[in-house]
Amino acid sequence: MDKVIPFLIQHGYPMLFLWVLAEIMGLPIPSFPVLIVMGALAGLGQRNLFICIGLGVCAALLGDIFWYTFGRHRGRKVLSLLCRISFEPESCVRRTENIFARYGVRSFLVTKFIPGLNAVATSLAGIVRLPLTRLFIFDIPGTLLWVGGYTLIGYLISEELDRALSYGAGIGTIFLLLVFGGLIVYVFRKIVLRRRLLKQLAIEHITAEELKQKIDAGEHVIIIDVRHPSDIKVDPYGIPGAIRISAIAAQDPPVLLGDDEIVAYCT
Repeated sequence: MDKVIPFLIQHGYPMLFLWVLAEIMGLPIPSFPVLIVMGALAGLGQRNLFICIGLGVCAALLGDIFWYTFGRHRGRKVLSLLCRISFEPESCVRRTENIFARYGVRSFLVTKFIPGLNAVATSLAGIVRLPLTRLFIFDIPGTLLWVGGYTLIGYLISEELDRALSYGAGIGTIFLLLVFGGLIVYVFRKIVLRRRLLKQLAIEHITAEELKQKIDAGEHVIIIDVRHPSDIKVDPYGIPGAIRISAIAAQDPPVLLGDDEIVAYCT
């Protein structure tokens, strides 16, 4: 610990900027511990509070502009990319779309406080071609609330945090090993769950060509369209004869009667 604080004092500004930018770009590395520590250093007179907040806000907005532009020009392909790098592919897009559909652009006041939502939400804003100026009306205050909130927490508890770091200097190595070990266990567990899910999806998957062959062969297949309303807004086309139904209702067996084969498709 005695080496960490001098390092942050010397390189804190660029590390803060890069760390926040990395999280906004989709990496699973939370920024709030760095924001709190930098705020504490500002409270101890080692850093400037307003520069810390300004750098964090600039880094976050830079990442938001990237994802917005990427979503606007690449469409839903960007969401597929985010699902590939996400530890929770079954919910990385759907959860965000539900929040975005319910609260609209106001959701950007809180998306940065919910891990994994910001990149998807900003890309979705670009996909639906939300005006950038309207996005910033809510995104800038939300970013200020996120960066400023955590930085001010560190600023207010700077004395207590300084004493805690001094007390923990003797067990700093053990503490770092425990944190690093916990992170490895967390990542390994997510990878295992992801592989299990993908294996299950591979077993139950049917290609568009296979479905067409069944239809051409005269097989009676019930096709249901479980796409989210925002998906249909972007891509209004669908399979002829498909039944529109919500994904939640499709999980309820009484809704789908009969013994015919059922094929559901999303985005």
